[in-house]
Amino acid sequence: MEAALRPPVVDTTAFGWARRRLFATPVDTIVTLCFGAVVVWVALRIVDWTLISALWSLEDGQTCRDAAGACWAVIEARGRLILFGLYPYEEHWRSTLACLAIVATMALSCVPWFWSLKRLPALWIGGFVTFVVLMHGGVFGLSVVTTEQWGGLSLTVFIFCSVAVIGMPMSIGLALARRSKLPVVRHVTSVFIDLFRSVPLLTILFTAAVVIPLTVPDWAQGDKLGRVIFAFAIFFACYQAEIIRSGMQAIPPGQEEAAAALGMKYWSRVFDILLPQAFRNSLPATINQFVITFKETSIVTIIGFFEIMASANAAVGTGEWGAQYVEVYFFVGAVYFLFVFGLSRYGAYLEKRARLTHA
Repeated sequence: MEAALRPPVVDTTAFGWARRRLFATPVDTIVTLCFGAVVVWVALRIVDWTLISALWSLEDGQTCRDAAGACWAVIEARGRLILFGLYPYEEHWRSTLACLAIVATMALSCVPWFWSLKRLPALWIGGFVTFVVLMHGGVFGLSVVTTEQWGGLSLTVFIFCSVAVIGMPMSIGLALARRSKLPVVRHVTSVFIDLFRSVPLLTILFTAAVVIPLTVPDWAQGDKLGRVIFAFAIFFACYQAEIIRSGMQAIPPGQEEAAAALGMKYWSRVFDILLPQAFRNSLPATINQFVITFKETSIVTIIGFFEIMASANAAVGTGEWGAQYVEVYFFVGAVYFLFVFGLSRYGAYLEKRARLTHA
């Protein structure tokens, strides 16, 4: 009797999983084999095009026209333009170091030791100062390079980091203001958030880059790149504010009421009780918003900035290498994938860490 009540033994190996999910019925077996054959054929064609039949170094782009595979010589010939844009050729080392500095800042900010109100701001301030000094120059004997000449990967990474660093505190403030008990503050914030969320990002960036200089005096215009980053940060903050607010709404109201009953101040309740849980609740959506923001940096090419996508377009804009646009965009796609995949993996790590801490 006891043996009959025992649950069935499930094979948890890879073979057992495949037998249950892929070969459970004759129809499943046929579909799996057919789909698997297509996947193998496509994978072999991609490997042959990208590696086996590819050409890696040539004198000019004309020879690539008869190549059976990819012609990666375009990356060798136009790689500097793709990665550095309009930045002066002899100063590319500065752009490289600046990009490495901001990437290192991003990587170090993922280390738990830096997660404090003193260390993290100091880290980001140091990273941004290093980036601006290297890119702009004017000190330590470095020649001045204006923001109109900034470009390539370093500009893309800088715009993304600037938007995230400026937009995240703004999003927290907007989320708290929209939950305010004061009707005027709550309604004004609601209109502000809904207004920016209902307007396309391109319209906001175009307004910051082109319309604002026509409506304000010269002394109040500021730098074009600064205006675009600030407008982009507001757009990011409005979306992220709703994500944080949803995380706050998932918290049982009794926690905040109990904290208030114990005499905790408002800001203590916010930073010690609400925000930690809100970020944990909204972590997947937050990581997704960061990924979207990184990919949306390519929009700035329309308003005159030479980021990595604009540099890629310029690399294949000549007749010599015009036929190799697939290889160039494949390379740029790999760069985007590297950053986006890193963000997603870090998000998965944070989710796992949050579950273990909460448990």
